[in-house]
Amino acid sequence: MKQGVMCVRSVRSQGTKALAAACALGAVAWGVAAATTTSAAAAASPWAGLAGIHVRPDVQVFPTGSNLDLSLAACQASWNVNCYNPQQLEQAYNLNGLYSKHITGKGTTIVLIDAYGSPTIDDDLAEFDGQEGLPNPSFRVIQPVGKVGAFDMDNGDMLSWANESTIDVDYSHAIAPGANIVLLETPNDDPGTLANAVKYAVSHHLGNVISQSFGLPEQYLGASAVKAWDSIYRQAAAEHITVLASTGDDGASGINFSNGTYYNHAVVQWPASDPYVTALGGTSLNLSQNGTRLSPDVVWNDSNNTAVNDLLYGDDGPNPDGTGGGKSVVFSRPSYQNGVKSVTGGSRGVPDIAMSGACDGTVQVYGSYEGFEGWYAVCGTSEAAPLFAGIVALADQVAGHPLGFINPAIYKLYAEHAKGIVPVKSGNNTVDIQGVGTVRGYSARNGYSLVAGVGTVNGLLFVPELASAG
Repeated sequence: MKQGVMCVRSVRSQGTKALAAACALGAVAWGVAAATTTSAAAAASPWAGLAGIHVRPDVQVFPTGSNLDLSLAACQASWNVNCYNPQQLEQAYNLNGLYSKHITGKGTTIVLIDAYGSPTIDDDLAEFDGQEGLPNPSFRVIQPVGKVGAFDMDNGDMLSWANESTIDVDYSHAIAPGANIVLLETPNDDPGTLANAVKYAVSHHLGNVISQSFGLPEQYLGASAVKAWDSIYRQAAAEHITVLASTGDDGASGINFSNGTYYNHAVVQWPASDPYVTALGGTSLNLSQNGTRLSPDVVWNDSNNTAVNDLLYGDDGPNPDGTGGGKSVVFSRPSYQNGVKSVTGGSRGVPDIAMSGACDGTVQVYGSYEGFEGWYAVCGTSEAAPLFAGIVALADQVAGHPLGFINPAIYKLYAEHAKGIVPVKSGNNTVDIQGVGTVRGYSARNGYSLVAGVGTVNGLLFVPELASAG
């Protein structure tokens, strides 16, 4: 397998439109976690053959200025896209009724796995909370699998993960403001290092929810590497820990870092494809200033959205920019998906459920890791995963215990037509890619789909339903 560097599609970190080839050609040395740095240990690792592969965060960032007004009206006027804040999302997902009953995630802990982290995350979270009217959480940063080196603003890989860390922390906290937050930072983004981080979080019971906003196409990693993680996720299920992952931001396609271009056929992203992981797809919300829905949610697909393409790529498109989703080529259909086998066939289907992720519907975060302080517009299924981590934390509090592996409960609620599950009936993740062509994906329907899973949630109803079903 050829070497490839995984980097985010971010104009701020690259300075020009985001080209997959530019990311793929910048190979760097591969390493594993501090506990397995010797050559003998590396040879014994199931990821030893993945030299040069760096796992990619599922986050995208608009090139904004530090003093930009990110209100909904300002974003519509300046960019012709929607921007949302925590209060609007809390209203959209009908969470205020839970907060009024002191259901805030209190007593639960969300663990976020991020390479490198952000050197300014403590101060940035405090500023975010102050501006957004959120309480300061119990928050700690740990580096149990190796010390993170000095932050380098010229290192696009580090910068991408700082963006990722920020949205993970901000929006898991925004949805579950009473939950404890643990940011587990790793010294690099190699598959083996991230595997050790997840394994550490599971074996040390750091929290009851683990959120991962990163991934790679299954075909790029290969079946043996993908399956190597499965035992970790099985152990998490046995330990009653919920594990979440985002489904990716390239629509039905994904970047093939072996040749620096996109796949010309449908692929799905690992680790979301693992049957013991809850896979999060992305939706597009259309909200009023106070967060009221102006129309039903649709599948996120901004590939032909001129405004988004101009902001992210510097051209009019089309570029692949939408939720991942489809059928695994590694894992067969798990028993909890037997009720939707007419859609998934014999394969594990992803996603399981969906939350906000659209770039035309971006969210705001606060960061100062680039040497100046400011608000940035961030989007992708990296938003969906921490949002749902907050939902699970709320449900854990209601249940009075960790719900653990929730996929069977999600599909049980879907089969029972639970009122807390809201169908996502329109949209698709077919993408047109310059130089590649059209990559046919999947479409939403009135029921489970390979782009929105069972749908999205009405939190006021879904949280107690999940607590009871789990």
